Amino acid sequence: MSSDIRAGGCLCGAVRFAARLSGTNFGACHCEMCRRWTGSALLGITVPEGNVNWVGADSIATRQTSAWAMRAWCRDCGSGVYFRVTAEGPYADAYEIPIGLFDDPNGLNMTNEIWIDHKPDSFSYAGEDRNVMTRADCVAKFPVLASE
Repeated sequence: MSSDIRAGGCLCGAVRFAARLSGTNFGACHCEMCRRWTGSALLGITVPEGNVNWVGADSIATRQTSAWAMRAWCRDCGSGVYFRVTAEGPYADAYEIPIGLFDDPNGLNMTNEIWIDHKPDSFSYAGEDRNVMTRADCVAKFPVLASE
C-alpha cells in the first residue's frame, strides 16, 4: 500500500481532508449526472473510507442522487466533495474524491474513462492507453446502473 498522504479541501476551506492514497490511478466519468454535478466530467480517485480523515465534516451536505449512490458538497461554498456508492457491493466502502480538491494533484494517472459514449465531442484528454467503457459496458458490469 502506498504511503502517499495528500491534503485537500473545498474552495472556502470549511472542509479539509487528509487522504492516504492506495494508488495514483484515477478516472473520468462522463455520465450526465457527473457532468451536471461538476460542470464537466468527474475526475475522481477512489480512496477507501478508512483512508480519509475529514476536518469540518459538519460543513458537508449529502444527497442521495440515485438508488445506489450519493454526492456530497460543502454547505458553505458548494464545492463537490465526494461521490460515494451506497448500494451493497465492492465499491460501497470508498469515496470518489475529485482530484481538483487536492492541494497537490500532481503525479496522478488517468487510467479509466467511463460512459465514454456520453463524453461531449467538444473536449478530450491528452494521453493514451486508458481503459474505456461505454454506458452499455458499465451497465453490463454493474447491473444496478440500468435504472439510470
